[in-house]
Amino acid sequence: MGKAEEAKEQKEKPGKKWPNILFFVIFGLLIFGSVAFTYYRIVIKRDYLISAEADCDPTIEKCFVYVCDPSAEECVGNPEEDTSYYKVMERKAFNVPLCDPNDENCEALICSEGEKDCSFELCQEGNADGIECNDPEQYNIDNPPEEEVVECEEGDEECLNQEESLDSEECDATAEDCSTDTSEETVTPEE
Repeated sequence: MGKAEEAKEQKEKPGKKWPNILFFVIFGLLIFGSVAFTYYRIVIKRDYLISAEADCDPTIEKCFVYVCDPSAEECVGNPEEDTSYYKVMERKAFNVPLCDPNDENCEALICSEGEKDCSFELCQEGNADGIECNDPEQYNIDNPPEEEVVECEEGDEECLNQEESLDSEECDATAEDCSTDTSEETVTPEE
């Protein structure tokens, strides 16, 4: 019976109740302050990093390679169209404009000049984590760049003249392939 009486006496003492209440009030204020500060920093100031996949040029940059998986998504069936190249961009959220990244006029995935905390991460052996990387040199060997054909508008004499000069240069380099009539010159021996 001694223990039951001691427990009853402790419950009846009014001074033991306030430290418990004070502990829970302080603990509750700390939790509320932490939640309020985090809300202010993330929602109001937007002070956090955003990581996104940006387009990458495989001819000059070492890009991450993504190949469409037919078991997980719908693919076109053409390996060139089912393969995409990307790099990882990190940028502070307050610097990212509120626009659709797929829109041509949106600069969400472009670092401004001198912008702090904005960077691009290209594919390297240490950061790949099992993701395939491309080699720009090998990519250029496997996919040689196509020559652009520029067509002249009607009446653009300058363009037509340049086109004719290019044709004549090609003709000089490979005379056998030229379709223009080349007259044979007669060589007379000097006496």
